[in-house]
Amino acid sequence: MKAIEIKPNIYWIGAIDWAVRDFHGYVTPNGTTYNNYLILDDDVTLIDTVKHEFAEIGMSNVKSLVDFSKIKNIVVNHIENDHMGALGIFMDLMPQVTIYTTGRGKQGMERFFDTSKWNIKVVKTGDELKTGKYTLQFIETPMLHWPDSMMTYVKEAKLLISQDAFGQHLATTARFDDEFVECASHAELEDAVIDYYANILMPFGRLIKSKIKQIKDMGLEIEMIAPDHGVIWRKEPMRPIEMYLDMAEGRTNLRVAIIYDTMWHSTEIMTQPIMQGIKDEGVDCKVIKLRATPMSVAIKEFWKSRGVLVGSPTLNNEVFPSVAEFITHLRGLRPTNRIAGAFGSYGWGGGAVKWLYQEFEHMKLERFEPGIQVQYRPSSEDEQKCYEFGRDFAKAVKDYHKKFQ
Repeated sequence: MKAIEIKPNIYWIGAIDWAVRDFHGYVTPNGTTYNNYLILDDDVTLIDTVKHEFAEIGMSNVKSLVDFSKIKNIVVNHIENDHMGALGIFMDLMPQVTIYTTGRGKQGMERFFDTSKWNIKVVKTGDELKTGKYTLQFIETPMLHWPDSMMTYVKEAKLLISQDAFGQHLATTARFDDEFVECASHAELEDAVIDYYANILMPFGRLIKSKIKQIKDMGLEIEMIAPDHGVIWRKEPMRPIEMYLDMAEGRTNLRVAIIYDTMWHSTEIMTQPIMQGIKDEGVDCKVIKLRATPMSVAIKEFWKSRGVLVGSPTLNNEVFPSVAEFITHLRGLRPTNRIAGAFGSYGWGGGAVKWLYQEFEHMKLERFEPGIQVQYRPSSEDEQKCYEFGRDFAKAVKDYHKKFQ
C-alpha cells in the first residue's frame, strides 16, 4: 500500500504481510503489518524501518514522499527483526542521519550491524527531539516487550507511536480502527488485541500498569495511538489502554477452558460430561484439543477464561507431549488470577494428573483438587463422576471469580 497521512505531514509508510502464518511460534492466521512512520518537518525524521523481506516496499514508500538524502533523523523504538531488519539497507541510503534509541537499543544494534560509522544518540525517558514544528518525546518501556523498547510521543500531534504495545496481528487494507470496524467488527478487533496481549505481553502485567501510570502522570494528551502492528487507533485511542489495564489486572470472563489432548480417545470422552457439568452449572465453556488447535489460540482461550481444566493421558508415567508443550508455553507467560484443575486417563499407572498439579503449583495458580482420572476407557459410572467433577469445578470458578468483581 502507498503512504498514508495519519496526522499533518506524518505518514504511515509500512508494509502489509498477507502471507505470514508463523510469527516466532505465534500463529497469525490473519497475517500482520510492519508499521513505520515518516515525519516531514524541517528535520525529516523516520521512525523505525520494516522487516528485511519488505525493505523494497518500505523504501518505495519513503521515496514517494522524500529523497533519502533529505532525512535527518531515525528513531529506533525497538530492535526486533520485524522492525529493524531493514535498518542496514536504509542506512546505506542515508548515512547522514542521527539514530535515536535507548542504551539497550544501541547495544543490540551493535550485535546486528557494523555501527562504527553510524551516529547513534542514546535517549532516556523525557528526552526530546525538536524536528521543526513537531517535538518528539521519548518514553522508555523496558521489557514491553524487549529490554530496548521505547515509545515516541509527538507532542503537537498528540500522537503516541507505541511500538509493539497496543498492536494486533492483522493484515488489512484498513489503516485505522474505525475503518477496520466498518469492514469487519469491533469484536474482531478487540479479540486481536487480546490475542496479542495473551501470547506476547501476558508476563508483563505489573510493568504495563506502571508504564500506563507513568504516561498518565506525564500528562500526555493522546488523540491517536500508532502501534507497530495492525491498525492505528484514531476513533477510540484510549480503548487499547483501557483493555491493557483490565488485562494487566487479570480481569476476564466467568468462563472455563477445557484444554486437552488424547491418545486413544479416553481422555477425549471425559471432556464431554465434564463440559456438560460446567454448562449445567451456568458457566460458559470452550473445549480445545491441542493437536487440532494452534498453540497461540489455546493460550488465548486460556487467557479469556477464569478457570482452566487441563486433560492428558499418561504416557510413560508422564504427561502427554502436546500437553507438556502447552504447559511450557503457559509457564513462560507467567499467568495469574486463574483457577486450574486436571483430569486424564491411564493404562497401568497414572502420572499425568499429578504432574499437572505440580505445574499449577509451580505457576502459583489457584488449584482445584483433587483431579479426576480413569483407567482405560471411561465407564458410565466414570462419566457420571466426570459430570459431577465439571459441576463442582464450575462452582469453584464462580466463587473464585467473585474476588475480581
